[in-house]
Formats: sequence, structure tokens, C-alpha cells
Amino acid sequence: MENTKLSGTIRKNIQTGKKVEIVQKHHQRSGVLTEGIVKRILTNALTHPHGIKVQLETEEIGRVKNVLI
Repeated sequence: MENTKLSGTIRKNIQTGKKVEIVQKHHQRSGVLTEGIVKRILTNALTHPHGIKVQLETEEIGRVKNVLI
């Protein structure tokens, strides 16, 4: 796997089954990232300035900061 990352603010970059890094609500101030696989995309908008909200397979919910390729 390369270290290439796509922006998490654009919905078309994110699909179910992709590996992403999210920031959960309680980690927003510290910026701690959680890595996981997208189970569901929760944001309907095409873009969001703080990141598209997703649910991971581990049931964690947060905003995507990076889409890992």
C-alpha cells in the first residue's frame, strides 16, 4: 500500500469498503485519527468542509480526514 491520501471533504473520494482515517467527535480537539473500513456514508452533501461523516465497520462514527489508497 502506498502512502497516497485523498481528501475526506469530497464525497466521491469515499466508497464503502475503502480504508479511511476519521476523527471522532470526542477527538476533534486533539486530532486523534482512527483508521478503519467504511461501512456507511452518513453525509448526503457532495462536499463538507470538515469531512464527510461515515460509520466504520467497527460501528465508530466520525468525519473522514484522509482516504487511504
